[in-house]
Amino acid sequence: MSSDTHAHPSYGKIFLALFVLTIAEVIYANVPLARVYIIVGLIFLAIIKAALVALFYMHLKYEKALLAVICFAPLIFSVILTLMVGADIRHIHP
Repeated sequence: MSSDTHAHPSYGKIFLALFVLTIAEVIYANVPLARVYIIVGLIFLAIIKAALVALFYMHLKYEKALLAVICFAPLIFSVILTLMVGADIRHIHP
């Protein structure tokens, strides 16, 4: 056991935030915007949700910074890869 103690996060509030973000995703997905704006907006909302889950449910908020970097680096790389594939598809199918 670690000697560092921290207050437990309010899981109810985090669940509510995740629920509201999910409803926002559903609403945003049906907004009549250009497809690229919808995709970028949904990726942004998904990143926020993933960060909330990682920080509070996986308790990364209370870990050392290096562990958080190790956990979030693949997320950043996956976003970059997704955007690059999206840009490549646009060149294949104009």
